[in-house]
Amino acid sequence: MNSSQAAPPPLVSIVTPAYNEEKYLAECIESVLSQTYSHWNYTIVNNCSKDRTLEIAREYAKRDPRIRVVDNTEFLDINANQNEAVRQVSPEAKYCKFVFGDDWLYPTCLEEMVRFAEDHPSVGLVAVYGTDGRNVLWTGLNGRVNEVEPPWKDQRMTGRDAARVKLMGGPYVFGSMTSLLVRADLMRKRKTFFNEQHLHADLEACYDVLRESDFGFVHQILSYHRARENSTGSWANDFDSIILGDFVTLLKYGPEFMNQAEYRDRCEAVQREYYRVLAKNVLRARNQKFWDYHRATLATFGVDVNRRLLMKSVIADVFSRIRHPGPALAGAWRWWSRLAARLFTQKPTVRGIAS
Repeated sequence: MNSSQAAPPPLVSIVTPAYNEEKYLAECIESVLSQTYSHWNYTIVNNCSKDRTLEIAREYAKRDPRIRVVDNTEFLDINANQNEAVRQVSPEAKYCKFVFGDDWLYPTCLEEMVRFAEDHPSVGLVAVYGTDGRNVLWTGLNGRVNEVEPPWKDQRMTGRDAARVKLMGGPYVFGSMTSLLVRADLMRKRKTFFNEQHLHADLEACYDVLRESDFGFVHQILSYHRARENSTGSWANDFDSIILGDFVTLLKYGPEFMNQAEYRDRCEAVQREYYRVLAKNVLRARNQKFWDYHRATLATFGVDVNRRLLMKSVIADVFSRIRHPGPALAGAWRWWSRLAARLFTQKPTVRGIAS
């Protein structure tokens, strides 16, 4: 290449881990094809789908050489399949962009995210707003829900500050992998990018990247996220895994991103809330699957359920219900009504989540 010729724009590897996505996959792929930024390649990882997902993906791969399809020989759990998608990122790619099979990207998504990353070489993780078609999802760095800052307020923070804000209970700015752009070299240096033992492994991955890079937020709605019944979100609600995720990630990353006083105070607050939630589930007579999930997740971070704290929280919850019987009865009715309804429907499982 002549020295007078401009260097090519950075390559973006786009990956879609897909499981039974025939209803929405074409819309997802079309959104990639419609990107104003054209220097990308695209890999769709079919996770043993039982519908037309593989057929649809192969149809598009025949039309555009930038698209290829990987067909898993065996079914993988959600995080394992996402790690398989990461392994498909091109060695030449500078950035990686996830888009789940039932989500899609606005046309300027790649252009705006790559622009920001190129303007700020220290940034390893770029986030944008998402929408479900009705609401702005998550918050920006301003912490205000359903309110988008103007584009000229795009922000950069040190990785330490961005991680610390979230660990201290600040706004959730990372969204989902569909709303993130990750510098590919920071993904490649990890043997497994997603912790396969933790349902909220995407949050862990963000903290890992922020250990050695800065964080950027583009104040534009550039990703669309579809609510799905048997998703990690529904599993999180059924198994109260969000507060569990907050607790274990605080234990793992708090000492690194917070000072001792901050970590101590925040640990006390989050642990108190976690055991308050567990106490409610004792009184709801949750099944063994619920408790096995919590114990297994805690074990991967070197801790176990503290029976003393749990009993103390149960006693406090019982006395609270005695003092306020009206709200207690209303809450119990809602819970047991939902439980009865679930008995007649298929319960979501981690292996059944679209991945």
